[in-house]
Amino acid sequence: QVQLVESGGGSVQAGGSLKLSCAASGRIFNGCGMGWYRQAPGTGRELVSYISGAGTIRYADSVKGRFTISRDNVKNTLALQMNSLKTEDTAVYHCVVDCGSQYWGQGTQVTVSS
Repeated sequence: QVQLVESGGGSVQAGGSLKLSCAASGRIFNGCGMGWYRQAPGTGRELVSYISGAGTIRYADSVKGRFTISRDNVKNTLALQMNSLKTEDTAVYHCVVDCGSQYWGQGTQVTVSS
């Protein structure tokens, strides 16, 4: 079983920065993929960024150049540095681990005001 706990969300003005963190416990292997999804009110879940077990990184087009994902395989943590935030980045952000089965954290709210 895998447990994920996100932190670092909050409220910020447009142009500001936040860093999200995810602490994973349980059976996490280096080969597992890890990523961040987000869901804004009234919309579906959107992949924000993802690191595969092989270390391949991808970003949603909407966040390229502004967000940076990183992972620490020793500490089993995942981070998302978010810069130049926009109002459209407002959403609940979920940490996700994919080890064959997918595990989701409860999410952390990010609110960006104009």
